[in-house]
Amino acid sequence: MTPGPIDDKSLPTPDPASVQIVRSYGPGRFLISEREWREPVLVTPSATAPLPIARAEDITPETLAFLKTLPVPTELLVVGCGAKAVFVPPAQRALLKAAGLGLEVVDTGSACRIYNVLVAEGRRVAAALIPL
Repeated sequence: MTPGPIDDKSLPTPDPASVQIVRSYGPGRFLISEREWREPVLVTPSATAPLPIARAEDITPETLAFLKTLPVPTELLVVGCGAKAVFVPPAQRALLKAAGLGLEVVDTGSACRIYNVLVAEGRRVAAALIPL
């Protein structure tokens, strides 16, 4: 289940002209806004950064430390696992939940689409994307 819309009107919202959108993806690459990436990335509405993981199972609160530097807290993390979704162990899910993150684990193509839709809705979402 995904969280509802943002209720706190005091939180800043990203400028639509500067929102990070996944424009395309393919084997070994992403085009996010106007920049091409050839590595796993962590995408948020306001910024994109390299993600120091090789597999979804490597995600921890420490690998997501970039999210803590942002002015708006993230409520949902969409994880794109590559060509197909993988099982994220319950202990890992519990760590991420304790860090305040809902988790949706899907294949990378689905993650890109889900992220873009949720950003368009003004949601506090991030996507951890592993290339195909």
